[in-house]
Amino acid sequence: MDILQSIIIAIVEGLTEFLPVSSTGHMIIAQNILGVESTDYVKAFTFIIQFGAILSVVWLYWKRFFKLNNTPAPEGASTLKRLLHKYDFYWKLFIAFIPAAVLGLVFSDAIDEMLEIEKVWVVALMLVLGGIFMLFCDKIFNKGSEDTPMTQKRAFMVGLFQCISMIPGVSRSMATIVGGMSQKMTRKAAAEFSFFLAVPTMLGATVYKVYKLIKVGGIELITDNLTTLIIGNIVAFIVAVLAIKFFIEFVSKHGFKAFGWYRIIVGAIILIMLACGVNLQIM
Repeated sequence: MDILQSIIIAIVEGLTEFLPVSSTGHMIIAQNILGVESTDYVKAFTFIIQFGAILSVVWLYWKRFFKLNNTPAPEGASTLKRLLHKYDFYWKLFIAFIPAAVLGLVFSDAIDEMLEIEKVWVVALMLVLGGIFMLFCDKIFNKGSEDTPMTQKRAFMVGLFQCISMIPGVSRSMATIVGGMSQKMTRKAAAEFSFFLAVPTMLGATVYKVYKLIKVGGIELITDNLTTLIIGNIVAFIVAVLAIKFFIEFVSKHGFKAFGWYRIIVGAIILIMLACGVNLQIM
């Protein structure tokens, strides 16, 4: 993978990571079109550049990430409950993170297999199915209330929805936003919690992939490709900042139909091309 290919893939990651269109699916499609071989390093690259996208969330919402809950704890609360109250934001993110962390470790090999470029038909199919669902999700889940609090139970439910996104093409963003809306949250509140949850989830996945790569002697792969990794993270960060700002404003006003149609069109085109035996590689 050369520098140009790494920049293109990083742009795809930054654009799609927080949109309900499946960043993993789009990167697999991009790799296929660019003719990038699915090596251990390439697989690791697609996870490592997520760090740049992670930083974009922290950058835009730094007041939420670095501000403790200083409101009075419930009267008579134990020391533990007072501590959890103070670190309420992090505690609920941790609760939401648990399901994906457990399943990710248990089914790591199966997930890696689904991420093969040759599985692009899985991505295309899930893009279409997810797109059809998104055409109706605004009606299925009535507009939530701005007064709906993020409880531990709601956080855990969003975490369960996130597990669905382990199937390439589903979209982590879509799954968690739908999970939030199913818990009576507004589209904006659900989207923002989806962004927050992306930080521990993506950071955990990145660290785990780097660990697995180093474990099999891949430290040289990282050092030899340090330039593409740095460039990839910088590009993903810049593009993700712009994408998040656009998405919050757009989805608050217009909902998810546009993203649904986009998924259907892209997925359908790829399925038709695959059925006709068209070679997707252009580079």
